[in-house]
Amino acid sequence: MTTIRAPEKLYTPEDLLRIPDGDRYELVDGRLVERGMGAKSEWVAGQLGHRIRGFLETNPIGWEMAQSSYQCFPDAPEKVRKPDASFLRLGRLPGESIPDGHIRIPPDLAIEVVSPNDLFSEVEAKVDEYLAAGVRLVWVIDPAVRTAHVYRPGTPDALRLDENQELDGGDVLPGFLCPLREVFPPPA
Repeated sequence: MTTIRAPEKLYTPEDLLRIPDGDRYELVDGRLVERGMGAKSEWVAGQLGHRIRGFLETNPIGWEMAQSSYQCFPDAPEKVRKPDASFLRLGRLPGESIPDGHIRIPPDLAIEVVSPNDLFSEVEAKVDEYLAAGVRLVWVIDPAVRTAHVYRPGTPDALRLDENQELDGGDVLPGFLCPLREVFPPPA
């Protein structure tokens, strides 16, 4: 008896918008990749997003986007990534209007919060993709060790920050400073 396997279904960015739980996934090579965040990682992403939104209330220079979909990768036009938080400066979106579907330009700042099931190689690959797409600043926050790594295009090494240092928006989010320890829950 011969077993025939059905071909794997490949998805498009438009499919991702139509499926009921599409917000749980990224799209890589036509395959759905589940974004499983742990509770602590979600909390950290929420804290950082909250601080950026608060900064933007008094400094209205753009939008903080929580888990928005970006379809902005020139080498992989069907790829959709969803950073845990991101920032877009005013003047970059056509008509200054946030689209209903995927955002088709790279964010100015992409933030990834490491989850318990994330592989280091996968996080590094995302950072490389963001920088290649034109993201100007990437923060990778690791709640397990209470650190952040700061990446910029053209800079070979990440800047490592411990919880006693500050995240600095630099020329991407000018004036934004956030003590890193404030985005982590109190130590157990």
